[in-house]
Amino acid sequence: MKYAIEKGEKSTVKIAVTLTAKEWSEAQLLAYNKTKNKYSVQGFRKGHVPKAVIEQYYGKGVFFEDAINECFSKYYFDILDKEPTVEPIDRPDVQIDKIDDKGLKFTAIVPVKPEVAIGAYKGIKIEKVEYNVNDDDIQTEINRLLERNAVEVNVDGRPCQNGDITVIDYSGSVDGVKFDGGTAEKQNLTLGSGMFIPGFEDQVVGMNIGETKDINVKFPDDYGAEDLKGKDAVFTVTLHEIKEKKTPELTDEFVKEKEAFATVDAYKASVKERLEKANAQRAEREVEDNLIKAITDSSEVDIPDSLIEREIDNMVQQTSYRLMYQGLKFEDYLKYTGQTEEDYRAGCRDSAKEHVKTQLVIDKILTEEKIVATEEDIMAKIEEQASSVGKSVEEYAKSVNDKQRAYIENGVIIDKLFKFLKENNEIGDKKPAKKATKKATKKD
Repeated sequence: MKYAIEKGEKSTVKIAVTLTAKEWSEAQLLAYNKTKNKYSVQGFRKGHVPKAVIEQYYGKGVFFEDAINECFSKYYFDILDKEPTVEPIDRPDVQIDKIDDKGLKFTAIVPVKPEVAIGAYKGIKIEKVEYNVNDDDIQTEINRLLERNAVEVNVDGRPCQNGDITVIDYSGSVDGVKFDGGTAEKQNLTLGSGMFIPGFEDQVVGMNIGETKDINVKFPDDYGAEDLKGKDAVFTVTLHEIKEKKTPELTDEFVKEKEAFATVDAYKASVKERLEKANAQRAEREVEDNLIKAITDSSEVDIPDSLIEREIDNMVQQTSYRLMYQGLKFEDYLKYTGQTEEDYRAGCRDSAKEHVKTQLVIDKILTEEKIVATEEDIMAKIEEQASSVGKSVEEYAKSVNDKQRAYIENGVIIDKLFKFLKENNEIGDKKPAKKATKKATKKD
């Protein structure tokens, strides 16, 4: 077997393969032995028909397709083993150039990892990012704590109002005919939440417990159900209960019970410290993203469509998984949003292209700077993780499978990459950041 490699168009290489008559004959014999059981010829038992007889009966090229597949499987991967610089990113397109008793010639057009003309990745200047914690941020966290511990209490003696949690029965009809999904009993509805058709909740406001009322609404023109779009409807509503949320007061006793802090001041200080740490991490990630974006924007790469399509496949799959966890099928999501899968994929294309380009640029820097994760690096990270869960390194290491190890290795490499970039570029004056309007107080 002989082969020659030359650069093709748009991130491809051409591998021209020539097989001798003997190699081609052996491939046909192998194809015969693997497929002879499916040929029937009168006078011979199935599976025992001589090769020459089958070729005479079915045609001389009867084994060519299978033989070509055998040749490709054997010789193509042998060539890749010998040529490590050829990095396929997809299956090749195989073209038959010549086929006869003297041998076989074929060309494999192989999509390969594209070359990156990388821009400057040293000596560039990136603005520093900083996010401050102010009183509003701390109060937002306090409100979340109080909301989590709020209780619902029944309300008597007044009509319902916005913010109340109501328990209602309703039955909807269009032109006097009830429709699917338009009837429910003992349904919870928070007034002002906007969960129902526009105008519905506003008309429930003011009702009293035990009251029944007809509510007139119009379905939006973009409503999900085709048969209800833009239709006028009447809902008969009965109000059974009114509840309101009561949030606790922020006191020393409350934070001691719920958050294990001795005082409100201690709790607020802890919240501020946690938010400052989160903001520092957020700012650090933004600086890293800005560094990579600056390098990527100044780099050039001709990205094959196959890489973009593969990334779009990943994005569709991730969306499907995310929707599945929310109890929704991807097909239903497309239906509700009025898209086809082709529309969705087209909408993903620019993001997918940018993501692929970014990854190619990162790979180029890693190669140029020989940034790798050593065994010592990986074990240090495993030791760190073992310590965080209170296990010995030996015990924890045994629980790390190949997939987890690869994830740890990739994390180590990315950490090294950003360390290198920060050391070799300038993080300059910070961007204008959100500033505290006043010093955090100790008031409840």
